[in-house]
Amino acid sequence: MESSQLAVFKGTYQHRIDPKGRLPIPAAFRRALGDAPSVVATVLDQCLAVYPASEWARLEAQLAALPAFSRQVKALTRLLTSRAVDCEIDVQGRILLPQPLRQAVELDRDATVIGVLNRFEVWSPEVWTRFVRDSERLLDDVSLDIQWPLPPASVPPGPAEPSGTPGGGGDPQAKPKS
Repeated sequence: MESSQLAVFKGTYQHRIDPKGRLPIPAAFRRALGDAPSVVATVLDQCLAVYPASEWARLEAQLAALPAFSRQVKALTRLLTSRAVDCEIDVQGRILLPQPLRQAVELDRDATVIGVLNRFEVWSPEVWTRFVRDSERLLDDVSLDIQWPLPPASVPPGPAEPSGTPGGGGDPQAKPKS
């Protein structure tokens, strides 16, 4: 994969981890990874976060740019990097997930693999189901004041349509005058 091309991971897939701890990478994710020989896996929240090497390098650079003596930065950096493992992608498109990482996130035989833009995550199906249920409740909380879906971007008025006329790029939230 070219360094200028950003891999985008999306979707939800169900896979089985074999007795040796190997997880098949979903075909769509393998295509996004291109001919990358390996990925980096680490524990993040309640799952394993798996990054293409270029994204992991970018994350390391971001961590290195943070205040080095900040207690929170040190904790985050230590947690992410101390549990990070390079995972080679075998010829069958699988990665070996070390047992300590699998245990840390309650992974057994079944896995839910989800795309999260610049990485993919590997979840225990039960933990993923709980996370989705709890997140849906959180998003239902009207006190968050989040508008979803996002309102359409306003389009600046074109040369033939002055601002304030119908379709002329006026304030889309403005109420019509009575």
